[in-house]
Amino acid sequence: MKIFSFFSGSGFLDLGFETNGFEIVFVNEIDPEFMRAYQYSRQQIGMNPPVYGYDNGDINAFLNEETKRNELINNINAVKDSGELVGFIGGPPCPDFSVGGKNRGREGENGKLSLSYINLIIQRQPDFFLFENVKGLWKTKRHRQFYDELKIMLHNAGYKTTEKLVNALEFGVPQDRERILLFGVKSELLDNSRRGGTLVDFPWQSRQIYTMEDINRYDWPEPQDFLEGGERPMPSGIPRELTVQHWFETNHVNTHPNAKHYFTPRAGLPKMQRYQEGDSSKKSYKRLHRWRYSPTAAYGNNEVHLHPYYARRLSVAEVLAIQSLPENFVLPPDMSLTSMFKTIGNGVPYILSSGIARTINDYLLELNVRN
Repeated sequence: MKIFSFFSGSGFLDLGFETNGFEIVFVNEIDPEFMRAYQYSRQQIGMNPPVYGYDNGDINAFLNEETKRNELINNINAVKDSGELVGFIGGPPCPDFSVGGKNRGREGENGKLSLSYINLIIQRQPDFFLFENVKGLWKTKRHRQFYDELKIMLHNAGYKTTEKLVNALEFGVPQDRERILLFGVKSELLDNSRRGGTLVDFPWQSRQIYTMEDINRYDWPEPQDFLEGGERPMPSGIPRELTVQHWFETNHVNTHPNAKHYFTPRAGLPKMQRYQEGDSSKKSYKRLHRWRYSPTAAYGNNEVHLHPYYARRLSVAEVLAIQSLPENFVLPPDMSLTSMFKTIGNGVPYILSSGIARTINDYLLELNVRN
């Protein structure tokens, strides 16, 4: 099963598919630094480049420019002629739908890209697709209308869809991060018993490890006084794998190649020492607790996330761990800190993408057996 990836960033979502039965054959990302990070990280891991290459450009070119349009068509046809399934995956930029973002919706420059992605799916007719975005597109009333219109377009183009608001915590990521996922499959791939209506029966929970009810029942530690370099034993009765400390240790963040990459706030040392370990209640400065999960990995604008027991901001190595990336995933050392933290914050947590990819793989294989 071959994947054409759009809005790829540094490839967190793609990596989940690459390691779970799919081959990424084409990568599209407009930001040159994100694209460079994508290529660099794969070289470090030892993965092969996509057979149809990297495209560092606007997705709209595949809708409007004859040369790019024909090249994409030829590549898709080549995969289909080989008897393999074609999938599109992508998460269009989401600030225009984010609750804490610009809230421009469908009229924003980023908001329009969601329509571009859906139009590309409709024009090029992959066998299946995944659309990922912030929960604001699904939960905010004015944005939900736009989202529902996109689904109607897909249904009219011959797709059955299913959606779920997921939290990365449910899949074992040490981060409270909600996202809306929309999966679609061509009706013609389904047997007659499944072709009625617009919805497809999809096992969203088959790879889910926790429920939010379970997570909220655990006795997570409350904020505690900041101890520079101090130790705290793990409380009993909580899942260690959902704590930032577990992931810091698993990924050996202190010796990771990106360990020294972190911002030094202008406010300096006194302000960073002021916040308790685990005090994430403030809008800007948030200090993580070593024995809790992290708030959403968002490091732009005024978001300043502090290390649990050091008087500094989180390092790139540490936030890659919070995004559940493998230890050998590395960003280019000469990449700007701003680009590093932006691409990490934009990415889909690897363990989440891996769980969804495995679910899609299982589902498509089961369809093939039934047919």
